[in-house]
Amino acid sequence: MFSFLAEFVSSADVTLDSIEIFKIHEWLTSKPAIYFQCKGENKTVLPDVKKTNVSLTFKGEESWQPLTQFSNKKCKRCGFYEKGSIKADDVFDEWELCPSDFKDLDGKYNHFVDKEFNATFLCLDCEPITTDSDHSQKGGKEMNWVVVVVISVAVSIVCMVLGVAGYKCWLKRKREQDKARFLKLFEEGDDEIDDELGIGPLTNAI
Repeated sequence: MFSFLAEFVSSADVTLDSIEIFKIHEWLTSKPAIYFQCKGENKTVLPDVKKTNVSLTFKGEESWQPLTQFSNKKCKRCGFYEKGSIKADDVFDEWELCPSDFKDLDGKYNHFVDKEFNATFLCLDCEPITTDSDHSQKGGKEMNWVVVVVISVAVSIVCMVLGVAGYKCWLKRKREQDKARFLKLFEEGDDEIDDELGIGPLTNAI
């Protein structure tokens, strides 16, 4: 519930940074009415866009700004249009405008349509917008790395313990073998001394 509210409280404004139109669709008027609109939202008329091949730059503080707002990561179907005097409104272009389009460090996104217009949008708060699924996926990846590190450390410790234990067993076995070899050599040495002194079973018999 709180995540749902937070998602819609934090919104990101999209403003028009600059625009240049290359053609006018209505020939019956000298002052075309150009506007921007996203599906299901109000029209935003651009009062300064009247002439072709004139690049206009805006501050983002104009009375008709912002063009739209993002409250989540979903895209919007938006476009630039020219109001028709007789027929239906003309379309410069329609496209999916998404928060992920604003990838530049300055928060800008450029949309160019050949022989129609060149526009740059600004959204400084679009990139930080994230959803709970993004946090969960990121958290899941971090958790996976933690599990891998813990398992690696545990395996290393087990290998070290087994190695030390094996080395100690080897040393113990080696000592026992050396001790047995020494006792055997000692017994053989006693037998040789008895033979040299003539001490043995036959001596007691005589």
